[in-house]
Amino acid sequence: MIHQTHLSRRSALGLAAAAGVAGSAGSLLSPSTAQACGRQPHSFGYGPLIADPDGLLDLPRGFSYRVVAVANGTPLKSTTLTDGGEKSPSRYDGTGCFKSQGGPGYVLVTNHENGTSAVQPVPHRSGLTYDAGSAFGGTTTLTTDKYGRRLTEVVSLAGTLSNCAGGVTPWGTWLTCEENESKAGGGLQKDHGYVFEVDPHDLSANRDPKPIKAFGRFPHEAVVVDPHSGHVYLTEDANGPHGLLYHWAPEGRATKGRTSRHTDFRALDDTAGTLTAMYCTDDGTFVPDLSVANKLGTTYSVTWKEVPDRDAQTTSTRKQFDPGKPITRSRKLEGMWWGDGGFYFDASFARTGDGSEAEHDGQMWFFDVNASTITLVVYWPVREDVDTQPDSPDNITVNPHGGLMICEDGEGVNHLVLDDLDGNYAFFARNNLDSEMAGATFSDNGQVLFANSQDPGVVFAITGPWRRS
Repeated sequence: MIHQTHLSRRSALGLAAAAGVAGSAGSLLSPSTAQACGRQPHSFGYGPLIADPDGLLDLPRGFSYRVVAVANGTPLKSTTLTDGGEKSPSRYDGTGCFKSQGGPGYVLVTNHENGTSAVQPVPHRSGLTYDAGSAFGGTTTLTTDKYGRRLTEVVSLAGTLSNCAGGVTPWGTWLTCEENESKAGGGLQKDHGYVFEVDPHDLSANRDPKPIKAFGRFPHEAVVVDPHSGHVYLTEDANGPHGLLYHWAPEGRATKGRTSRHTDFRALDDTAGTLTAMYCTDDGTFVPDLSVANKLGTTYSVTWKEVPDRDAQTTSTRKQFDPGKPITRSRKLEGMWWGDGGFYFDASFARTGDGSEAEHDGQMWFFDVNASTITLVVYWPVREDVDTQPDSPDNITVNPHGGLMICEDGEGVNHLVLDDLDGNYAFFARNNLDSEMAGATFSDNGQVLFANSQDPGVVFAITGPWRRS
């Protein structure tokens, strides 16, 4: 299916006027201005969103989407796996996009955030299954042509749990993260809470899946790899207590400028390198909770504290710093993406009722690797209207046309949100399927944006008149 958003000039002007009155998703707001003076429009973004006659995804004028894959239980006809004929697995989430090696086109490795039950599980494939018990998450690999038209979809990892976000490596593989820390028992035959590496092009390289235990066992959310040093950074989405930001450092001196694959993380020993957690200070004063930051430009210095037992066989990694071992925490640490000499990561929301020191509906931070600092670059205060104001950022990606593309996973209607990292944002897409947005990722040339509606599960390929924001 392809849907295009074209309006007559009169219709477009009428819709824009209505949006101005109603405060529609097509307008842009500055968080700092919204707090001080009410909702003020700004000239940013691609204009008002136009209602999709098919009721799936509203986009600005001139943009269109193709449906690449459809999971069971959606209003559309389900697509099927080309390696077995089953319906496409449910709950599409974090996604990596890679250039096809066999001609023009793209390869997507897509997570499925299924647990021990699923509307449509990732089928257990011989040789590609980690846990043959009741673990129904994993990844599928989709191929498309250069326009985003579907070609194939096959299982590339099975038998894992709650594959949520992840990240791409500098050598062109996908790291998929289990947002779960269940141990073997009941219907599970193996421990969970790991990161797995998936090759997008060579399925034989994915045989006999091996968790990367060096990266720790905890409810992983997302991961980035420094292309210059090989260091790895990971977020944790957890509470009781809140999660941590982790850093894995390889042993020995890193090779600067490494951009080609010299090995893979699956070859690491279980205790290779060092796993540490972020400890922040503000002019020397310890910062226990990131939620207190509410001014753009707030900057904290970062040092690292070693995780005593990274495989968490008796105590969860985030609990190994209590009591008497202070560490910096945050509610809902979610998406990450490498860019601009460091990486961006977000905290989805915070409430004093969940133990946070302050409340917000979204923070995004930039980690400067050379300076070893984090700086608040996006701040969304608690919203009065979650349908016309963004809340709860989840997966993120660096937008090659400027700023960030952010997936909402919040209350009310969810969107793809553009943010220029200068205090301005605009809705780019409205999801009409009553689901979170997930897995936003651009093609290498920046002309195709792939994004998912998680549940019901739909993978979209979005094209249009991209320009610098």
